[in-house]
Amino acid sequence: MDKLFVIIFLDKAFEFLSSLDKKHYEKILFNIRKSQTEHDPELFKKLKEEIWEFRTLFQGIQYRLLAFWDKTNTENTLVISTHGFIKKRSKVPDNEIQKAKQLRIKYFEDKEKTKGNENIHFRRSSR
Repeated sequence: MDKLFVIIFLDKAFEFLSSLDKKHYEKILFNIRKSQTEHDPELFKKLKEEIWEFRTLFQGIQYRLLAFWDKTNTENTLVISTHGFIKKRSKVPDNEIQKAKQLRIKYFEDKEKTKGNENIHFRRSSR
């Protein structure tokens, strides 16, 4: 099955995933892989403006990885995961959305600065 997008984890997202127990990390990655091949708002949905969330409920814990789209690449549609957190309320906290927005701005600024220069590296999902 074709992937709808390629996922890139920024450092803060990678650090969040790395801090979790293996089974929890694997469940989140399983759901992300699933969202790459099918439209399912239970797994990946728009929050507001340009910010989306990967959603995983595992063993009573609600995990969220915030993300945004980068459609500037002509070969692949990219989804950039900015950071993750454990959701404790029914609504995603505004400060988490603001953090994702700031990381989105920085991502595109860095991308513009390094256009034609291969010195910028992002962590990619290798799974």
